[in-house]
Amino acid sequence: MPRTGPPQPLPLVVVPGMLCDPSLWAQVDFPEGHPVLHIELGRPDIGALADDLLAGVSGPFIVVGLSLGAIVAFEALRRSPERIAGLCLMSTNAEAPRPEQYAAWRAMEGLIDDGRFADVIEQTLPGMFPTPRPPSESAERYRRMALAVGPDAARAQLAAQSTRRDAIDALRGAKCPAVVLSGTRDALCPPDFHQVIASALPDAELREVPDAGHLLPWQEPSAVSDALRDLLGRVRETRPPACPTRPTS
Repeated sequence: MPRTGPPQPLPLVVVPGMLCDPSLWAQVDFPEGHPVLHIELGRPDIGALADDLLAGVSGPFIVVGLSLGAIVAFEALRRSPERIAGLCLMSTNAEAPRPEQYAAWRAMEGLIDDGRFADVIEQTLPGMFPTPRPPSESAERYRRMALAVGPDAARAQLAAQSTRRDAIDALRGAKCPAVVLSGTRDALCPPDFHQVIASALPDAELREVPDAGHLLPWQEPSAVSDALRDLLGRVRETRPPACPTRPTS
């Protein structure tokens, strides 16, 4: 009789926010046995970044995205909902940009063009943490990460932000479980942004992380780790069984 083998572990495609690199996730305990692929944000268009995400892995996968990374996930969901087996979205916004955001991004691009990338880092730093004056060690860690990303990638990320669009309809078309994480003291993407996202998704759990700011994988890695484990449990419950395997003699 044919036997059904266990499903293969789904890859986790991890997409960071602006001025963030894989060190953002260093303290997150990713579920054992699942391949983890980190995507870089180096192209000036959300659609192109979504295409990179979809091309980076074959078959179904789980997306883990923070801030701009989650916005890229929204666009990937719009294009290929059948590919995405699970969504972990945090510190983000599904609405189209506001006029004041366009103006702020243009001003930052101007600073980079003038060779003042360090000023851009200092402008963005306060919004990353629960208080506008984070501990010096945390601030230095953020500066090091942003400098490692560099001005060229930062310029592309600012341009990509300007191409994003409202994602609510895409979220309503999701065919997978999702978890939405929100820091209760996130000044950039407050909890009400995440309530909108969770309400639009057909199968979402909203988790608010007390006293956390924007960089949840740094500030509350255990909350992110727990959310990923629970999401994978829900994904396993919804995945179809594996194809039958031939019996061994």
